[in-house]
Amino acid sequence: MASSPPKKTLNSQSSSLSRPPQAVKFGRRTSSGRIVSLSRDDDMDVSGDYSGQNDYINYTVLMPPTPDNQPAGSSGSTSESKGDANRGGGGGGGDGPKMGNKLERRLSVMKSNNKSMLLRSQTGDFDHNRWLFESKGKYGIGNAFWSEEDDTYDGGVSKSDFLDKPWKPLTRKVNIPAKVLSPYRLLIVIRLVIVFFFLWWRITNPNEDAMWLWGLSIVCEIWFAFSWILDILPKLNPINRATDLAALHDKFEQPSPSNPTGRSDLPGVDVFVSTADPEKEPPLVTANTLLSILAVDYPIEKLSAYISDDGGAILTFEAMAEAVRFAEYWVPFCRKHDIEPRNPDSYFSIKKDPTKNKKRQDFVKDRRWIKREYDEFKVRINGLPEQIKKRAEQFNLREELKEKRIAREKNGGVLPPDGVDVVKATWMADGTHWPGTWFEPKPDHSKGDHAGILQIMSKVPELEPVIGGPNEGALDFTGIDIRVPMFAYVSREKRPGFDHNKKAGAMNGMVRASAILSNGAFILNLDCDHYIYNSKAIKEGMCFMMDRGGDRICYIQFPQRFEGIDPSDRYANHNTVFFDGNMRALDGLQGPVYVGTGCMFRRYALYGFNPPRANEYTGVFGQEKAPALHVRTQSQASQTSQASDLESDTQPLHDDPDLGLPKKFGNSTMFTDTIPVAEYQGRPLADHMSVKNGRPPGALLLPRPPLDAPTVAEAIAVISCWYCFGTIDMLC
Repeated sequence: MASSPPKKTLNSQSSSLSRPPQAVKFGRRTSSGRIVSLSRDDDMDVSGDYSGQNDYINYTVLMPPTPDNQPAGSSGSTSESKGDANRGGGGGGGDGPKMGNKLERRLSVMKSNNKSMLLRSQTGDFDHNRWLFESKGKYGIGNAFWSEEDDTYDGGVSKSDFLDKPWKPLTRKVNIPAKVLSPYRLLIVIRLVIVFFFLWWRITNPNEDAMWLWGLSIVCEIWFAFSWILDILPKLNPINRATDLAALHDKFEQPSPSNPTGRSDLPGVDVFVSTADPEKEPPLVTANTLLSILAVDYPIEKLSAYISDDGGAILTFEAMAEAVRFAEYWVPFCRKHDIEPRNPDSYFSIKKDPTKNKKRQDFVKDRRWIKREYDEFKVRINGLPEQIKKRAEQFNLREELKEKRIAREKNGGVLPPDGVDVVKATWMADGTHWPGTWFEPKPDHSKGDHAGILQIMSKVPELEPVIGGPNEGALDFTGIDIRVPMFAYVSREKRPGFDHNKKAGAMNGMVRASAILSNGAFILNLDCDHYIYNSKAIKEGMCFMMDRGGDRICYIQFPQRFEGIDPSDRYANHNTVFFDGNMRALDGLQGPVYVGTGCMFRRYALYGFNPPRANEYTGVFGQEKAPALHVRTQSQASQTSQASDLESDTQPLHDDPDLGLPKKFGNSTMFTDTIPVAEYQGRPLADHMSVKNGRPPGALLLPRPPLDAPTVAEAIAVISCWYCFGTIDMLC
């Protein structure tokens, strides 16, 4: 195994340029100051005209004791005898019985510990240098040579150990070039100096004629300067981060002893989309956002989508039903041809050549067909308001005729003088009243007064892929997985006299409902007009959550990008200063702020729990660090528990003093039972000794149970107005 040449320290006497070649001895200096010989032949035979010149024999090269230049004859102990220190030792053994005993002791230690001693503490991969030093490995020229006839050597080490991939981090920090950052830092320092001298001049030169005006202006200038300093100082240390999707795939989706079939071991993700008014937020835009979510590149059985319609509008409800029907073609089409972006409206609006990098011969035909289907889909969505109104008129007319017939039968064949009063309702396609808001609002059917609605529009997908085939008159999905993720329409109950907390309350209702239905360990919330531009965005967010130490991350804020803006961006509508400047700067300080959308949360953190390995920082400047109170409590409970082999982070969640059931989370035991499951599934993979609070590989391979009527009924119950009444739950 090639290695860089060690640093040499030369200790020799001066000589002329005409002196003959020297006899060189290699050695290293021990802690006691003696030089231990590392030469293969310590007693070299020096012959020639220069054999009597002792000054050449004293030429010694001191080499540091790195693993690749430590022979078995040098143990580094300061208690060696002088004879042992001067005895030469080769790479495969030493001279004399004492050196043989040392080698045997080392090999016996390695045999007893198998190969655990040979794992590097930081990376977990195999230490080749140490193996060559402590085993019977043979040296080639510049690299390690493994004999073909031997497959396994002492210590249980085989060729397969060298073929295993080492542990890799999923994320890394990318340094900003100094030529970019240093001038900016210098500019900040210059600005600070100028601001300081300006304020000093303003304070020391008051306006005697208008002191009150001067004082007011001084206060305002100092406040604005302080605000500017708070904004500019974090920008001294901006951070760029990069993810490794290949490492994520190797870690969670590759076949292994714990996962023979290579099924995804990633945790579940629930995506929330919020809307409130179909007039201000067109259903077609919301439908495109939903289609981009359903087509995202993430394990289908681990993904669930939810629409929160806070207005309870039947227009949004039926638009989502149309979107799910179109998704049965759009989602497999995106997988088949690797479409980006997967928002159909944005995809069909791109100006570049759509055939670029496309290799399938049927792409043009498929694209032409799906484009025609999307145009028809848009026509159906745009025609829904008129269609729903015509349907309501027909059903209301039928009800009016029915009521008139009943009135005539009761009144002897004539109508009552005051006529028949028929409520003009809004009807669903199945001939029942819409439980939400009607076109003509009535009690129990208005925007702030309606029942809770929950409709599973796309069922829980099968665990195994469902491969499509040729379809007459449609797309050929042969070899393509045609499954669609689960999707649910949710409209929480609203009643007069209850504080519903607008969008925050809608999100809290979906947190409880999704915990009952899918219980994804992570939640991604989006506005109805913010679609997923990169289909691998969720996997990139998962790189941060599943990396070492990821259990301490509460949320990940994605940047926003905007369409339909002029290329010059003369009005700064792209908001690049905030997302590309301020957010990166705050990430270098502690973390970016939550901007209200495009954010992936850890579900367990939304419940109000502290991180499992939280620390408390005390002292004047926070220099004293100690485990947080709940961590110490769990540790004490672990010590007194009968299962003493379990660590504090694996104790049952009901031992947590912060839980406070049921005062905090309501009376739904089905909901509270999902809390420890979400916490466990959100842990990083315990595939290395440095990963704390991890879960074993292969723990999330079991299929999700199908939804039944009692489960859906419980999900409707937790989004009712009365559920949180009398609790202190932050989710209500």
